[in-house]
Amino acid sequence: MNRKNFLGLLAAVALSCLTASAQQERYIKVNVSPDRGDWVYQPGEKVTFEVSVTKNDALLQNVEISYEVGADMMPPAKREKLTLKNGTAVIDGGTMKEAGFLRCRVSAKYLDRNYDGTATAGFSPENIRPVTTLPADFVQFWDKGKEELSKIPLNARVTLLPERCTDKVNVYHINVQNYGNARLYGMLCIPKAQGKYPAVLKVPGAGARPYAGDIINSERGVITLEIGIHGVPVNMDASVYADMSRHAISGYWQYNLDDKDRYYYKKVYLGCVRAVDFIFSLPEFDGSNIIVSGGSQGGALAIVTAALDSRIKGLSSFYPALCDITGYLKGRAGGWPHMFNAANSDFNNTPQKIATIGYYDVVNFARQVKVPGFYSWGYNDTTCPPTTTFAAYNVITAPKTLLLAEETAHWHYPEQTEASWQWIMQQFKPFYLP
Repeated sequence: MNRKNFLGLLAAVALSCLTASAQQERYIKVNVSPDRGDWVYQPGEKVTFEVSVTKNDALLQNVEISYEVGADMMPPAKREKLTLKNGTAVIDGGTMKEAGFLRCRVSAKYLDRNYDGTATAGFSPENIRPVTTLPADFVQFWDKGKEELSKIPLNARVTLLPERCTDKVNVYHINVQNYGNARLYGMLCIPKAQGKYPAVLKVPGAGARPYAGDIINSERGVITLEIGIHGVPVNMDASVYADMSRHAISGYWQYNLDDKDRYYYKKVYLGCVRAVDFIFSLPEFDGSNIIVSGGSQGGALAIVTAALDSRIKGLSSFYPALCDITGYLKGRAGGWPHMFNAANSDFNNTPQKIATIGYYDVVNFARQVKVPGFYSWGYNDTTCPPTTTFAAYNVITAPKTLLLAEETAHWHYPEQTEASWQWIMQQFKPFYLP
C-alpha cells in the first residue's frame, strides 16, 4: 500500500478513534516544532525550531526557558537560556551534514516548576544505514537453535478461565515447553463460533506484567495469543511482577551478554518460535494465516519472529527496541536498552559482549524479513531513538508500510493502534468476521 492510500485509510480510521491520551495533557504546554510541517530536511539545510509556552491556550508572558540542541541521544552541541517576552521564540537549530536526527529540548519554568517540550528534525531519515555488522554465521547460529527447539516436545498445558470468557470468546491460560529448560506462558483467546481462524501472536514489551487476554480483537474473528518471556505464569497479581522487576529480572537484558549461547534473549527469541508452534497445534487455527505484533521490545520481537519463522505471514512493529545497539560505539544513538552508551561503557564495551550482541541486534533480523509489515513510531522517542528504528527499517526489502506520528515519543495514539489492526485485518480479509 502506498503512503497516499494509507493516509486515506488512517483518516477514515481516525474518525472512530479517541484523540491523544489524557496523560499527554499538561497544565503548562511547551510547544516545540521545526519550521517544516513534515519535520524533514536534507543534509546541509538549516532548521529553526519554533517555541511557544501556553496556559489555557494563551501565550504566557515573560516566561524563562532553557534549551539544548543536539544529535539524537548525543551530548548537546548548543545550550542557552531565554526569556520569552511574548511567549514565543525561534531557535536556530543549525543543520546536520549527513542523515540523522537533530533534537531540540526546551524547559520552561513557571511557578517554580519545570515543563518540557521537544521536537526532532529528521535529515534524510530514509538514508540512515546501520552500523551493526552481520556475523558471518548469523543464519547458521539461529538455524541450529531452531533445530534444537524442534526436538523439544511442546507439552502444552491449556486451562480454560471461565470467569474471563464472554459469549463470543473463550479465554485460556497456556504454557508450553520452551528452549533452555524453561516454560513459555500466555493468554489465549479463541472465538467460540465454529470455524477456522487466522491468528495474531502478541509479543511483549520490556519488563513483566499480567495479561488478561485480547478479547476485543479476538471478537473480530481472530485467535490471539499474548505471551510473556520470563518463564512464569502471566495471570498472577501485578505485585508479583513488580517484585520480579525489582529483583529477579532486574537488568535481564544484560544477563550472560558475554556468551552468545547463554545470553538471556536466546530463549526469548526461540520462545517466540515456540509460541508459533503452539498456535499451529490448535484445531481452530486455519493452518496458514498468522501475524506477529508488538511494541518496543515487542516491536523488536515482532521483527525477530518474522525473520526466524517462515510460517509468519506479516508483522506489526511499533518503535522496535534492540536496533543498532552498538551505535554508541560509532558516535551516534544506539537502541534500547542502551547497553553501550557512556554510562555502561566500563561494563559492556568488551569484545565478547560486542560480538554477542551482533547475533541479537534487530537490524540483522530486519535484513532477513521477507513478509509484509506495518511499522509506526515518532521522532521524539528517546527510549527507542528514531536513528535506530530507521536503521532497521531501511534494510527491510519486503513490502512495508510506515505510519509516522512525528511528535510522539515512546507512546502512540489510539489512531495508530487502530490503523495497525486495520492493516492486520486487511491481511486477513478473507477471514474477517464483521
